[in-house]
Amino acid sequence: MSEIPEYIKNKRVIREQHFYRGNAACPGCPIPKELDLLLEVMGKKTVLVVPASCTTVIMGDERGSPSPVPVVHSPFAGAAAIASGLWRQLRMRGDTDAQVVVWAGDGATGDIGFSALSGAAERNENILYVCYDNEAFMNTGIQRSALTPYGAWTTTTPAGKREFKKPLPFIMMEHKIPYVATASIAYPFDYQEKVKKAKGIQGFRYIHLLSPCPPGWRFDSKYTIEVAKLAVETGVWPLFEVINGEFRLTSVSKTLLEKRKPVIEYLKLQGRFAKLSEEDIKVIQEAVDEMWEYIKQLVKK
Repeated sequence: MSEIPEYIKNKRVIREQHFYRGNAACPGCPIPKELDLLLEVMGKKTVLVVPASCTTVIMGDERGSPSPVPVVHSPFAGAAAIASGLWRQLRMRGDTDAQVVVWAGDGATGDIGFSALSGAAERNENILYVCYDNEAFMNTGIQRSALTPYGAWTTTTPAGKREFKKPLPFIMMEHKIPYVATASIAYPFDYQEKVKKAKGIQGFRYIHLLSPCPPGWRFDSKYTIEVAKLAVETGVWPLFEVINGEFRLTSVSKTLLEKRKPVIEYLKLQGRFAKLSEEDIKVIQEAVDEMWEYIKQLVKK
């Protein structure tokens, strides 16, 4: 390998921004970087449909926006329906190059907006739907959602949620859409590869992206990537994709079928799980192990 030239040493490589810095995100929030990575792949002929969420605030106001592409703000329940109509209007205008992407939180996806999501998937609308999952209604005060995990503190579950997280990626698999995937900001190349595949597929595509929230999950903002990484390494958040019904594990998750880190390694970094009992931790571990037994069956098919 040739020696690095002197003029490059100690120089910071400046990468083009696809979602601009200086936005209103909380310290440690992964959403701006997740959007930056998304738009790098999707390109400038992308229209984002954003329902009420943290991203609504991050997108700015009349003084300016960090988004270099058009953004349509939608009500909580209507993002998938609005995106469906938007794509049809673009097609009527003869614009077949534009990409329509829904960028929605877990509340707007698994709770308030699930009907529109399921309907758009059933119709196989030609849109990409990305759920950035911070596992609660964060923008309105950290209230529990259907995707809040078992045992987690929120302002509406102060003793810890007693129900398990809705398995939304697996539910979307049952819609028989062309593409379903999970992703994590801790594995950006895996994430971008999935966005690239989704971009090249016609029909309804769904990516479910774990998006750790420092204030809502109660951890120091410097640990965002560490928390996201441990979610994968403990098996809490498996990385996989389903292309036309064919399931496969991706990235590091391919090595986790038989052995994973104990879930306590993930839970102990987050204040929202501070009240868990030993029995609660055991219940969570058993649930993760059970999910992986199901995954083993999917891999064998």
